[in-house]
Formats: sequence, structure tokens, C-alpha cells
Amino acid sequence: MLADPGRRRQGFEALVARYGEPLYWKIRRMVLSHDDADDVLQNTLLKAWSRLDTFENRSRLSTWLYRIAVNESLDFLRHRRVVQQVSADADETVAAQLLADEWFDGDETQARLQEAVATLPDVQRTVFNLRYFDEMKYAEMSRLLGTSEGALKASYHLAVKKITAYLEGHG
Repeated sequence: MLADPGRRRQGFEALVARYGEPLYWKIRRMVLSHDDADDVLQNTLLKAWSRLDTFENRSRLSTWLYRIAVNESLDFLRHRRVVQQVSADADETVAAQLLADEWFDGDETQARLQEAVATLPDVQRTVFNLRYFDEMKYAEMSRLLGTSEGALKASYHLAVKKITAYLEGHG
């Protein structure tokens, strides 16, 4: 624990410099919108700042921060009920919204993939994002999410099947 407020602030600024961008992209893949990702990132960093003294070094700092980011993203999605209320009409707008977003640097195929991912239940969506985009190992995901590796593998497998079916049906 850093007792000196100046040193504590310097430490936090170093943390933001090191992890801010990776956290942003982890959040962005979950919430899709740049503005929403910025809001969730700010909430994540505020929560990390307020709980910095509770970090016990039992896991890597990145794992602790990613857990906060994932939880904040899921809270945001639950609050907005995005996952539960995605309808066929709304699905069609996900790709269009991404392609119109000046911060989205993907093509139509990537936008359609994000559209398919948006239809997943939040647990499958989280597992898919961590495994597919972040190439996170199941053991690390297990520590991050507090779930067994077997359950994570099953969630990922189901997510891939649903995404494949979605893309084949909307090809």
C-alpha cells in the first residue's frame, strides 16, 4: 500500500498508462460503442483507484483489472438490457452502427461478427471475447471469472455454434 498520496497517484497514473488501452479494447468488444466503452473504462479505473488498497497480489495486477473491467461491462450490459433485448431488427443495426462509428476500424465482415456476438447471452459473449479476441487461456479465464475450465470450454463451444448459425442464417 502506498501511504504517500503523491506516490499513490503516480502509481495509479502508471497503471492507467500501462493498462488503459488494453482495458478499453476488452471493454469495447463487450459493449461495442466507443462512447459506452469510454464510460465503462472510466468506471473501471475509478473502481480500481478506490480499491487499490484491497489488491492483495494473489493474482496478477492485469487479472485483477480485467476482472473489474469485465464486471463493469456486464453491469453496463445488464443495466441497458442489451443482451436480453436484442431482437432481429436490433441485430441488423449492430453492424450498421459499427460501420458508422468513426472509431470502428473493421470491415463489414468484422461488423457482422460483432453483430452475431451481440446476440449471445452475456456469459457466452464474455467467454467468446476473452478466448477468440484476447486469445486468453482457459486457466486464466477461470481465475478471472471464477468458473471452472470445463464450464468455460462448454460456453465457448456453444458460443461458436450460435455465431456460426447466426452468420450462416444472415449471410
